[in-house]
Order: sequence, then structure tokens, then C-alpha cells
Amino acid sequence: MREFRVTMTNRPGELARVATSLSRQGVSIKALAASADGGHVTLHLIGHDVEATRNALTSGSFQFEEQEVVVVLLEDKAGEIARIAAQLGDAGINLNAVYLAGRADDMVEVVFAPDDVKKAKKVLGDEVS
Repeated sequence: MREFRVTMTNRPGELARVATSLSRQGVSIKALAASADGGHVTLHLIGHDVEATRNALTSGSFQFEEQEVVVVLLEDKAGEIARIAAQLGDAGINLNAVYLAGRADDMVEVVFAPDDVKKAKKVLGDEVS
């Protein structure tokens, strides 16, 4: 799965600009997280269609980077993220971002953006969805 990391100026209406550009390309958003740091916002997003997401961001002249991410389906109970984070940390894998992509019944879909995707997939094995 691919994540798009969009860097924007921290001002009113920027998320609306991105969402409008995605909408024009017919992109449905699977996962979204954002954080502000001073005058900038970093938006992490996963669209249901990678090519359309890329086209929407390019046509909207947004500054972005792409990276492969690891998605794990976990039980919705205490300690599950700690368990996965410990496995990755023990393997020397750094995380650039972590956020939820969805929830169904007693399960949560968690997105991990590691610095080494191949190694993370190997460490997590069958846990990767």
C-alpha cells in the first residue's frame, strides 16, 4: 500500500484544496492523518486508487512524497500497538508515522510507515494485511 505525504502551509482551507483535488479525480480516502508544526502541515493519506491519487496531487501542484507502508490488522485491545512497535524497534526499524486506517467490530487496521518496508514486512510476517 502507498502513502502520500503532502507538505502544506498551515493556513485555513488547505485541507479543502487537497480534498477537492482528490474528489475531482474520483479518489476515495482510505486513511488520513495530519500534524502541524509551526507554519507547515504534514498530511499522510492513502487513497483507494494510487494512480488517481498521484494525478490529483500532481494536478493540484501539491508538494508530496510517496512511500510504501505496512498495514496491520490488530485486535482492538490494550497492548497490540505496543507489541508491534516493540517488534519493529527490536529489529532496528524506525517509524516515520503510525495512524489508524479503519475499524471493524473488534479489529483495527493500523498503518505503519517504517524506514525499511521490506525488513518490516519480514519481521511482521503474517500480521501484514
